Amino acid sequence: MSILGRKEVLSGKAKFGIFGDGKEIAQIAMAHQFMEGDWRSGYYRDQTFMLAAGMTTPETFFAQLYGDTDIDHNPDNGGRSMVCHYATRYVNPDGSWKDLTTIKITAADLSPTSGQLPRLLGLAYASKLFRQNVQLHQYTHLSRKGNEVAFGTIGDAATSEGHFFEMMNAAGVLQVPLAIAVWDDGYGISVPVGLQTTKGS
Repeated sequence: MSILGRKEVLSGKAKFGIFGDGKEIAQIAMAHQFMEGDWRSGYYRDQTFMLAAGMTTPETFFAQLYGDTDIDHNPDNGGRSMVCHYATRYVNPDGSWKDLTTIKITAADLSPTSGQLPRLLGLAYASKLFRQNVQLHQYTHLSRKGNEVAFGTIGDAATSEGHFFEMMNAAGVLQVPLAIAVWDDGYGISVPVGLQTTKGS
């Protein structure tokens, strides 16, 4: 899909594209550990993860690529976000919550690098609170008594952002159920990692 998507962008059929080639094996492995009730707070190169987790399809991927505003074709963002910005609709049309323990969930993706990390920490901390606070156990449609994991992804260059260090430190201090994958891109917004990270990969 990355090859075809890039071809569509370079030929002018699609206006803009971001692709996740080179990360397929790791993303497939991560997706196999992602269960109903778990949350994802990732970034815009997670197409393979979303496909392997069953949270998107090739059709919705290309609907995003072409900027389709029909939410039946592009349920993630209805053409109102950048390409490969995924989101789960976890509220019903009547405003009631869906049963979050029966679906795989992704928080709406953000464009700023490392912007997903404070939210990742918050999602993981919420699971810990659901586990510790028995008064929250009554909300069985929101959590499996805190037995969910928050999964995050980030490119290696974005680890130079302060959010990364603060989130990692707080996750360790709070001891939250969080898994993060750092993808070795080699570049961050066209800047080589060696020019923005003390010790690149």
